[in-house]
Amino acid sequence: MKNLRIYGEKPYSVAVIHGGPGAPGEMAPVARGLSTAWGVLEPLQTRDSVDGQVEELHDVLKTNADLPVILIGFSWGAWLSYIFTARYPSLVKKLILIGTPPFPPEKALDIMTARIERLSDEERTEFLAIVEDLNNPDYPDKNRRMARFGELANRADTYEVVPHRDELLEYHFDINQKVWAEVNRLRSSGELLALGKDISCPVVAVHGDYDPHPAEGVRGPLESILKNFRFILLEKCGHEPWIEKYARGKFYEILKKEINNVLA
Repeated sequence: MKNLRIYGEKPYSVAVIHGGPGAPGEMAPVARGLSTAWGVLEPLQTRDSVDGQVEELHDVLKTNADLPVILIGFSWGAWLSYIFTARYPSLVKKLILIGTPPFPPEKALDIMTARIERLSDEERTEFLAIVEDLNNPDYPDKNRRMARFGELANRADTYEVVPHRDELLEYHFDINQKVWAEVNRLRSSGELLALGKDISCPVVAVHGDYDPHPAEGVRGPLESILKNFRFILLEKCGHEPWIEKYARGKFYEILKKEINNVLA
């Protein structure tokens, strides 16, 4: 798999960073939506460690971007962008975080419960069976099961979705497990949040009020560590604002305004 897709024309001053990890492609609609005004890069992470993904992103941006760049990270990509910006502060002009996972580990405990409660009885049974399969070391095709897990999780994560096509390219369970295990250790130790002391650029977090990733696990911690931070809560909005019926318009308005404030 190639690790970069390009939208619009030079200069490439914006980059969108997908979630997962191990689930590239979902930020393509956002990249296309912004590319009518700016050149946009969509790096696709292929490495199976936190450092590997940070350095892969560094290589892609150094080679292709008009630096310093505006980074727009979603979910795991929000954390990856946060880590990258702390490590390479001179390469990032502004950091925009979307659907960021909570920084305190205790704030993550209810995410799965919220998802399960939002599913139908039939979906809930299937969802729990998939979790068992993914935790079974002998299960043969975990990439396929991860894909179905993602479909059900997305259903639970959205408030009211607009018609759209799934643009995830492929699932990599091994990448997901290795990177999450590593970053969870960073979260639990407090090292992940502490990286914010090395971030000097403006940071904006956009979060849906229906997102099962609790907003209070993002806003408070980041306000305590970042020098220049704003938090925007979108109403009637789940984890992926760009597919939400009531929030997608406001979401794109926010993105375009935040980019214009830097690049206009």
